[in-house]
Amino acid sequence: MRSNIVLIGMPGSGKSTCGVVAAKFLLKNFFDTDLLIQNIEGSSLQNIIDLKGNDYFEKAEEKAILDLDIQGAVIATGGSVVYSDKSMQHLKKLGRIIYLHLDYEHMRKRIIDLSTRGVLLKKGETLQDMYNERLPLYKKWADVTIDCGNNTIEQTAREIAAAAEI
Repeated sequence: MRSNIVLIGMPGSGKSTCGVVAAKFLLKNFFDTDLLIQNIEGSSLQNIIDLKGNDYFEKAEEKAILDLDIQGAVIATGGSVVYSDKSMQHLKKLGRIIYLHLDYEHMRKRIIDLSTRGVLLKKGETLQDMYNERLPLYKKWADVTIDCGNNTIEQTAREIAAAAEI
């Protein structure tokens, strides 16, 4: 039943970019929940957040995750997925959860344009606040943690593939 690899982590950690490469190494399909949400909503993540608000986005994300019924895939999730215990419990049933860890400075450098990135920030919350809030949640749900701040895409993808085979 747990034939999937589920990637969680901060924005910019490489869930989508490294996930697709890892899927090739593992001979698995690749699935991106952010793209699923955009497809369901017919809008970019940033537009959903801007026009409909954080609460709406969180509910849309949770519904998309709870409706997931796939096997044999590397699944890249949105960084905010850890705010929903229901979503994380469902993902845990579907596969091994791999947390792609970045320290704050690496994350900040990788996020080029926050205004178009689709990062869920609460009103008045800074990127540092978001980082501090999410960090323990990623650690809580992780089966495996990969420190990917200094890695290339291929290095992180190979570490994901190695962790998948444990």
